[in-house]
Amino acid sequence: MSDLLPSLHESDNPAPLTKRATLSVIVVAMNEAHDIRDCVDSVRGLAMETIVFDSGSTDGTPDLCRALGARVFETDWPGDGPQKNRALDIATGDWVLCLDADERVGDELRLEIEHLLEHGTTHAAFSTPRRSSFCGRFMKHSGWWPDRIERLFRRGSARFTDVRTHTRLVIEGTVGRFNGPIIHIAIGDLQEALDKANSYSTSGALTMAENGKRSSLGKALGKGLWAFIRTYIIRCGFLDGAEGFMLSVTNAEGTYYRYAKLALLTRAGRTSTASGSTQQPGQTH
Repeated sequence: MSDLLPSLHESDNPAPLTKRATLSVIVVAMNEAHDIRDCVDSVRGLAMETIVFDSGSTDGTPDLCRALGARVFETDWPGDGPQKNRALDIATGDWVLCLDADERVGDELRLEIEHLLEHGTTHAAFSTPRRSSFCGRFMKHSGWWPDRIERLFRRGSARFTDVRTHTRLVIEGTVGRFNGPIIHIAIGDLQEALDKANSYSTSGALTMAENGKRSSLGKALGKGLWAFIRTYIIRCGFLDGAEGFMLSVTNAEGTYYRYAKLALLTRAGRTSTASGSTQQPGQTH
């Protein structure tokens, strides 16, 4: 028994225990009731807290998230970067994972995060591959795989860029690599693909106009054609079957409309009056 139990004197100064790090998950959302349950469920038991910033949902997303145990904040929509920084400012975990409502943490990635929280690291952030589906097919080519993204970071070591759409992290420190992917249910059907292409192109045109960029009809046509060639041929979209062709056409359309809308803004000089049409969350690839 003496080998197993320390003496009273020895127990006065026990060896320090390593504290498990904590994780906050942040999500920005609008009308994501069809997707967000799987997102929140995928981090249940892994995250200390899940924080959802909702910008005007009318489908019950806030109530659903509360029922799932998330902390919900209902706000306006200042843009992708500013909204995610709002959520980041609320987070209290040692580490922060940013997910979109149509994303889930896969089993392999979950194990890697668990190991990180238990054992620590010198890295400030980690990149992960993202496995995305288009019209029911998980794409292996077309520029959609491995699609590495940086979403997991030590709180205080990173902020999101202050842009309207497609924000990115600015990280202070080294970035490690995880092998497990984030699962991304990106596009459910062609109607959703067209809706997102329209929304993306409007936000992209406004952002470019605000940054002093200009366009023309000829430039829009050339950019759209190049987007198709890059996706379907250079990035081997043809190996993704019919969905690869449809994705390539969708990319070409979205690129054409982005530059065509910019051309109209350039001609009319209406950037200030058009700036009210901004992309809402839940529309990122």
